[in-house]
Amino acid sequence: MQVDGVIFEGSLGGFSLRFDPCTKSHLHIILFFKIFAPLILYMENFTDLKAFLSIPRDLVLTSHRNPDGDAIGSTLGMYHYLIQNGHSVKMIFPSDYPLVFGWMPAVDEVLIYDSEPDEAEKALRRSQMVFSLDYNSLERIDKLGEIIAELKVPITMIDHHLYPDGFADFSLSRPSASSTCELVYDFIQLMDQAEQINPTVGECLFAGILTDTGSFKYATSPHLFRIVADLVERGVDDYKLQDLIFNSMEEKQLVLLGHCLANRMEILDEYKTGIITLNRRDYERFDIQRGDTEGIVNFLLKIRNVKIAAFITEQPTIVKISLRSKGDISVQEIAQKYFKGGGHKNASGGSSYKGLRATVDKFKSVLPEFKEMIFA
Repeated sequence: MQVDGVIFEGSLGGFSLRFDPCTKSHLHIILFFKIFAPLILYMENFTDLKAFLSIPRDLVLTSHRNPDGDAIGSTLGMYHYLIQNGHSVKMIFPSDYPLVFGWMPAVDEVLIYDSEPDEAEKALRRSQMVFSLDYNSLERIDKLGEIIAELKVPITMIDHHLYPDGFADFSLSRPSASSTCELVYDFIQLMDQAEQINPTVGECLFAGILTDTGSFKYATSPHLFRIVADLVERGVDDYKLQDLIFNSMEEKQLVLLGHCLANRMEILDEYKTGIITLNRRDYERFDIQRGDTEGIVNFLLKIRNVKIAAFITEQPTIVKISLRSKGDISVQEIAQKYFKGGGHKNASGGSSYKGLRATVDKFKSVLPEFKEMIFA
């Protein structure tokens, strides 16, 4: 069932969850949180899920390949919450995380499937529940998805992307949410354990919110700002997190940014679109590592008349395209229709096997289709 963009669904020992803002007098359970005002949640048999998690379990938290701040923050935030309840928790990412997030508490305990496949699979096969955080399709986690699909344990998905695949037994999905970290906060509130949102949990969730909203520029809401205020009141040092995340670049990253803006930027005035490309030689010349290109695409949107930004990079076996937009322009539609990708209305990504130049040409060729939307 979906109400006001929020989807709750699932089954686990008779468990189901849904919104019902109309039949207040017939509610089995009513939970009204000041932090949620004015939302009222109706949860049928929610005690089944709470009972399942009230006993120490072997749990595994997973997130998507090339984890960003939201993937890392939601995973670590959930980890630090669950271990307070006596659970044995393992965390698994398909690939490594950017070094800029190396300060986050317990991030060094994450298993990286690419380098530790046997250990990761062993953790999954002895788990009693798997959490899928910040992704809504098992395809997003490659081989890990195949292993999870074979398991006979319940799956809990918490995610804010469009069009979930429906693979999970329990789903908390709200595409209008700023981030999965926002939803993890909501989940802990739903579990009636807000007191366990300590500064460590709060730092992880704040970091993911901070990065996915671009320092509170995208997908914000009154509900989000209430959450952020609550996290600060609980002891999160927001200035420290801003400094750790955004003021820790290496010299080569600034040099790379300068190269992108001076030598690899193209502006298409007729479509209010900016493009930055990087080829394999660029990757070798600047020794580009995971996380070094994070945020470069957003610099295109600093130009007054640019409404669509594309960052197209030549990887060893694939070409990646990262899209951003302003206002009501949906780059998610472009990514899904032409580049086998998706994401959010103003931030999406995709890929191509056609080579760098052919991919750039294809992107340019589809822009006329969206000209009316661009100039609306």
